[in-house]
Amino acid sequence: MATIEEVVASSMSINSRLPAQLEKALERNIVLRIGWTTNGDPVPKDGELGLCPNLPEGSKVRSLGYLGPFTASFGQGGSFTHQGDVGSFLGAGNNGNKITCERTAENCAGFGQKSGRITILDGTGDDAGARMSGGLLVIRGDSGIRIGGGMSGGDIVVHGDVGGDPGAGMTGGRIIINGRCPTPPPGVLLRTLEKNEVKEINKLLADEELQIPADAVCLVPDGSATEGIMADCREDLSGISLMPMTTNHNPSYSTCDTVVLLGDEDSLALPIPLLPYVPNGVEDDLFHPCLVRNNPRDCDIVIIDSENIASAAQLVQSAAGFAIDMDSMPRLDSAAIDGILVALRCTAPEKSKVMLIRGIGQTASLHTDSQHHGVDCAISVLNDGSGISAAASLPLVGRSVSATLEENCKASMWLPWSATSEDLAILCASNVAFTICPAPDENIAGWIAQVTSGLSAHLNRLGLASIDSLSRGNLRACDQDTAAVSGLRLAGYDRPLPHWFAR
Repeated sequence: MATIEEVVASSMSINSRLPAQLEKALERNIVLRIGWTTNGDPVPKDGELGLCPNLPEGSKVRSLGYLGPFTASFGQGGSFTHQGDVGSFLGAGNNGNKITCERTAENCAGFGQKSGRITILDGTGDDAGARMSGGLLVIRGDSGIRIGGGMSGGDIVVHGDVGGDPGAGMTGGRIIINGRCPTPPPGVLLRTLEKNEVKEINKLLADEELQIPADAVCLVPDGSATEGIMADCREDLSGISLMPMTTNHNPSYSTCDTVVLLGDEDSLALPIPLLPYVPNGVEDDLFHPCLVRNNPRDCDIVIIDSENIASAAQLVQSAAGFAIDMDSMPRLDSAAIDGILVALRCTAPEKSKVMLIRGIGQTASLHTDSQHHGVDCAISVLNDGSGISAAASLPLVGRSVSATLEENCKASMWLPWSATSEDLAILCASNVAFTICPAPDENIAGWIAQVTSGLSAHLNRLGLASIDSLSRGNLRACDQDTAAVSGLRLAGYDRPLPHWFAR
């Protein structure tokens, strides 16, 4: 049995040859077959994952065997037929593909589909069609819980029974069920189909074997769905000060090394340990890498989440790297993480930087996953709803970095406010390689220049020539409350307070 490393390597190898093979197949108008020899003998695939991402319009692929998570994801108009079972996230982020699975698909089939059609002929697991915004998902056989969860558009047709919480959190679209359906959750209306709807849907299905009867039921949103309110992060880092560990200091005009390098090869250089968050991108006259959701430049890191997953293939091609927001998606197990990483890495430029994002409360598991999957950076979001204070997050992240991360994987923290030079220095001293925070609405370049100047001033005052020389020994708590939650020594005291040693 192949190891996961061998499966990932095999998947990357298949995907690397795919563009050239698809081009030849398109020229000859033939189907590209995966799982057969050149002589036509079956050699079924066994767990390869992330295969055939971003299939171009007009391409035709047929595969055989068992394929793992994120098969045929981010499609752009190709045709993909699989003779066998498929893992989770089949057709995730589909944007035009026509996908057919002739057996069973596991959880989250059609996740984030924007357009196109996915047909599954022997049932699905949980969360099928979650976060769909368009297109058609057809399931013959039973489906698990939360079908169509959080969908905002498109149609789901099920010829079978569905599990609990059907349509939970949906704000648009329809779920048509020709089978047993439990009582839907609040915010979802169960109704019968109108005659014109039956004709419309059957015309859309265009397959006599998949036609729906007049007594099928339909789930639609009733307009009452609301989002819960999460706790905000408490406090900021103002209760922590920077103290020199030596009596020496540098002249104020001294030059300090504040550069942070991301990645071992073809590193992405941050002039200071700051990656500003600018959701919709920035103008080209800002010569500083940013974290964006849309319009990435070739120096930016683009976030991939449930909202933009259908555009993931195009976004990562234009960026210096990508960061997967794991909290915005259904649970990604280890195989699913490998699947989405394979799919995106095979679509992105060769030396793209890869990052994972999770809330501060999940820092330990985030760092474990980041190290295991060989990504460049693990990003902990401070304002994740856990209510963990900024001061309390410092030992949480710092200790996890020391225990789990190696030199090839850096740690970052995402603050909910625009950072100051003091914030950057404090976080660097706490084993955080760089800081992410929202940029101000205006004059981003001026803000970065101010933070850069302030950071150099702090380093000179502390007698340090490089940002890498900062350590926890340079930090002091300004009050007892901050000292209690951060574990830092209280400013003015040479030794820790007695209660820190209490059992």
